[in-house]
Amino acid sequence: MAIFQTKKFRPSSYESSIASRYRAALAKHPFALFGLPFIATMVLGSFFLTPATALRYERHDRKVKTMTEDEKLGIGKDRRRIDLKEEYYKLAAKDLDNWEQKRVKRLPGEHDGVL
Repeated sequence: MAIFQTKKFRPSSYESSIASRYRAALAKHPFALFGLPFIATMVLGSFFLTPATALRYERHDRKVKTMTEDEKLGIGKDRRRIDLKEEYYKLAAKDLDNWEQKRVKRLPGEHDGVL
């Protein structure tokens, strides 16, 4: 039975290529040739991406602006002016002592609360 060689076949041009020299050096110094460039890429990438993320959030802040009290209440420019004296006289003219409590009609199947 034939025994296979453990040595891999490499063409003669492979020995002089950059890839073969890098692979041989990587076996001797793995952190310096793989780990350090990886960590440097991560750190420098975070510094380069910081302005891009800041721009993203600034655009979002421009879109979502703070609302004024009138906008919160839904009051537009075509609102009528309120006069406190006029509102006071309207309320004073109403008879607030004579009133009758009325029940709201319930939906079919809804419990009406009557015992």
